[in-house]
Amino acid sequence: MADQGAQDRNLPASPRKLQKAREDGQLPRSRDLGHFGAVAAGIALLAVMAPSALGWLTALLQRGLRFDAQTLSTTASMGERFGSFGGQFLWAVLPVGAVTILVAMATGFAIGGWNFTTKPLMPNFGKLNPLTGLPKLLSADRLIDTLRSCLLALVLGTVGAFYLARQMPAFAATLELPLPAAIAQAGSDVMFGLLLLALTLAGFAVVDVPLQRFQHAKRLKMSHQEVKQEHKEQEGNVEVKSKVKARMREMANRRMLAAVPKADLVVMNPTHYAVALKYDEDKGGAPRVVAKGADLMAMRIRDTARAAEVPVLQAAVLARALYAHAELDREVPVALYGAVAQVLAYVYQLRAALAGQVPMPGALPELPVPAELDPHNQPNAAGAAA
Repeated sequence: MADQGAQDRNLPASPRKLQKAREDGQLPRSRDLGHFGAVAAGIALLAVMAPSALGWLTALLQRGLRFDAQTLSTTASMGERFGSFGGQFLWAVLPVGAVTILVAMATGFAIGGWNFTTKPLMPNFGKLNPLTGLPKLLSADRLIDTLRSCLLALVLGTVGAFYLARQMPAFAATLELPLPAAIAQAGSDVMFGLLLLALTLAGFAVVDVPLQRFQHAKRLKMSHQEVKQEHKEQEGNVEVKSKVKARMREMANRRMLAAVPKADLVVMNPTHYAVALKYDEDKGGAPRVVAKGADLMAMRIRDTARAAEVPVLQAAVLARALYAHAELDREVPVALYGAVAQVLAYVYQLRAALAGQVPMPGALPELPVPAELDPHNQPNAAGAAA
């Protein structure tokens, strides 16, 4: 089953999976590139420091090989001299070691970049189970890494042994040279040997860098099922989203219906559109749309208005224009001010007539609704309800 699952993963990793792998500390790293960077940096630093280091090392050896009667008779002074020389040598070596470490880290980051995460440090007791770790030890990637490490050690050992065998007479000849010349000759031979090792590591790094990138991409490959699952997690379950949207629409409809009893009137056409308007004389301004709906929602607005004794007027053109161009909880468009004002005036006259204050008004006059605001006059309005 594991092999079958690995064979199904033939799709490249998604950006989200790459980001999660980065957060988990899974990045392509090349140890061979780091080794090459460290050795190359050490060689370059030694080459730069060679002229001054030669004189300093000669003076250090001369002082170390110079003895007097007091030094030979006092063992404590020998320890002090040894500690002093060791400290000086250590201070000379530390900068070289620090530079090589920094360069090794920089070359290691050259492939995957800088990444800081604490997840790999978190305790994972599942890794203590040998049964779960056994498949990883026997995996193809682990086998390739083991063979590559063995090959690197074999090649480096062969190159080093070959060079030492050829340079053995030269090393022996340095014993006959004066101290400064012997140090210079030995330093030159060591530098050349290090250069051979650096070239060998460079060859391995050239192969290892693309290999590590390939293995990293292979480990993060995804199956079709994983891609679908990730897409579902990002976009959310379609059924859940549709239920949430339906719930939100229902809540919005309830808020609208709750505002209808406070409206001054409802404008609608016979069956399809209904818009509830409210005018606040204290605040001034234009009337606001407190509710609007089409089809079934229009019927609910109408029934709610009638139950609350809010006037419902049949004005098909104005209802269509308000539904198409007026926004909920906003003032009506400026182009419809005149038509809405006439409707409000008619409602006020009707209320006064019902209270016996004025005669009953006649039919609602024709409203000045601009033709371009009527959706039925638009080219794309074919098939709209009348």
